[in-house]
Amino acid sequence: MTDPRLSNLARTLVNYSVKVAPNEWVLIYTCATALPLAKEVLRHVLRAGGNPTIYLDTREDELGSIFMSEANDSQIDWISPVETTLYEKVNVLINLRATENTRSMTGVDPNKQRRRAAARRELSDLSMIRSAEGKLRWTLTQYPCYAYAQDADMSLGEYEDFVYAATFSDQPDPVQTWMKIHQEQERLVEWLNGKKQLLVRGPNSDLKLSVEGRPFINCSGSKNMPDGEIFTGPVEDSVNGWVKFTYPAIHRGVEVDGVELEFKDGKVVNARAQKNERYLLSLLDIDAGSRYLGEFAIGTNYGITRFTKSILYDEKIGGSFHMAVGAGYPETGSLNRSALHWDFICDMRDNSEILADGELFYKNGKFLI
Repeated sequence: MTDPRLSNLARTLVNYSVKVAPNEWVLIYTCATALPLAKEVLRHVLRAGGNPTIYLDTREDELGSIFMSEANDSQIDWISPVETTLYEKVNVLINLRATENTRSMTGVDPNKQRRRAAARRELSDLSMIRSAEGKLRWTLTQYPCYAYAQDADMSLGEYEDFVYAATFSDQPDPVQTWMKIHQEQERLVEWLNGKKQLLVRGPNSDLKLSVEGRPFINCSGSKNMPDGEIFTGPVEDSVNGWVKFTYPAIHRGVEVDGVELEFKDGKVVNARAQKNERYLLSLLDIDAGSRYLGEFAIGTNYGITRFTKSILYDEKIGGSFHMAVGAGYPETGSLNRSALHWDFICDMRDNSEILADGELFYKNGKFLI
């Protein structure tokens, strides 16, 4: 018997996050481990009248590891025209992620991973542009599996409870809950929009960045699931200062810990890490945009209180901010383009504050307006 919480999650994705309409072309981007969720999503897409296509993603499983280890440069650079057509044409993209081993890419040459990311840049740019133009609606979630549970130091049962609570799939009507969160965050976004400068200060950060002309976006379940953040794209050459991130950053299964970044006129001019620094530096040099910020965000989901080594959850932690080097989202006005979009998280719950145009907006992990 299907867990009713799994069906609730699928229904929320289809009917709330992307609002599938009759006759729309819906791409269900999944992997073998996430098939139980994919089946429920398929069921709800059909009930909504959508026309589904299922595409099997192998990037983060054993097949992906084999590909990256064995492929030559020409094969790494090749992108399937089938996948390109899907990104160009579909109305809706539902991305379901899971893996049997979150460390499957750890032994793969970072230069090969960097080359593959650069090769896929056209696809990521295309999806961002079409999304900003309103031509593509997308959502992303993770299926609760053993690998994610192990990373979070939980049993599978405990992790399932955590996931379904964070997505409100354990409630009779998750959609109503997400609608309420949207209203609460809209007040914050409206207050911030029109502000010109942010100061981010605390024991782990001293940053100044311009957000002039850059709107903040209310993230309340329409893209990521779970959600809970407000974000913008900083003016590209405006970021100055330093930050030491308090949580490890995970990228393609590689854990980089103790990351410190120093910015001058928008660019990362110094970067250090206590663990896997070589990997950090290799990704920061993917292309011309990978050392500039594409995103600045504040986590608003106070129901996510523990670090799980999954950026989808961890970046939403209430009382934290996160920054992404690399590609920005066009809907924020960001002009930064890159094959990279990598989030780093910093705790703000101790002696920390954010000021907007000199007015105290956020202190010790709480909003003051």
